[in-house]
Amino acid sequence: MNKDVISLIIPRKPDYISLIRLTTSGIGNSMALSVDDIEDIKVSIGEACINALILNEKEEILIVFEIEEERLTVKVTGVKENIPDYIEDKKERELGLLIIKSLMDKVAFTENGIEMIKYIEDDIQ
Repeated sequence: MNKDVISLIIPRKPDYISLIRLTTSGIGNSMALSVDDIEDIKVSIGEACINALILNEKEEILIVFEIEEERLTVKVTGVKENIPDYIEDKKERELGLLIIKSLMDKVAFTENGIEMIKYIEDDIQ
């Protein structure tokens, strides 16, 4: 089975989150995902990027899309699961993580960031 990998590196600036969301739309559309699934993935990636903007000290954020027949995996570097107490909008950031966990089928935090998976369901009934 083939896996296509698309990697994007963006500056750690909020202006580029819309670019990632547009890229996500294009990838989801090419995979024939439903509009709802595409929106769920876009919201999740947006929340992950905001987390990385606030909690990551590196100058860039790496976003990797792994496209497979049965799933889309998205990895975002710099995302942290534990929000420090000194973060001004800590509750909002924690809510962002809950949103990601509720919208994606599988979420895992690694030492590099977050890995989010959306499984592609067959419409056979």
